Amino acid sequence: MIKVANKPEPTAGRTDPWPAILRLLTGRDYSQMELQRRLLAKGFDQTSIDDALQRCLELGYLDDARYALQRATSLMTQGRAVGPRILADLRQRGISEELACQALDKAREACDEEELLTSLLQRRFPDFSYNSAPAKERQRVVHFLQRRGFSISHIMNRLTRKGFETNDENR
Repeated sequence: MIKVANKPEPTAGRTDPWPAILRLLTGRDYSQMELQRRLLAKGFDQTSIDDALQRCLELGYLDDARYALQRATSLMTQGRAVGPRILADLRQRGISEELACQALDKAREACDEEELLTSLLQRRFPDFSYNSAPAKERQRVVHFLQRRGFSISHIMNRLTRKGFETNDENR
């Protein structure tokens, strides 16, 4: 028989979210809105959440600009997202449009999208040749890259250029 740990009682009776905030922030960074949503889901009241978040801001534990830059740079360097995909991710996490755009611009300075596209193609599709691939395989690769946020023009320029490089090497 498997023992299941009992869940603690909901936090509706507690009024101080400070320990919960500290516990959450020791795990990873959060945007202000993400943290607020989590605390509301735990049952804390809005006024105590606002006070605790203000305290975090004053102490420098929360900084949406820092969080947005870190998130954008991380997504981009890992090859998980670029451009509009990063903006959508940051908006979903409660980052303002202005901060998201600034973070994306700084992340683009740190990471070249062309190099990222090339390395992603080499890593995920090392033997892929656009010229010799069947239409279904071409579509699969292009859609994969589009979901990551690359524009179709960049994708097609790189894929057709890669195909020509492969043909030139075989001569």
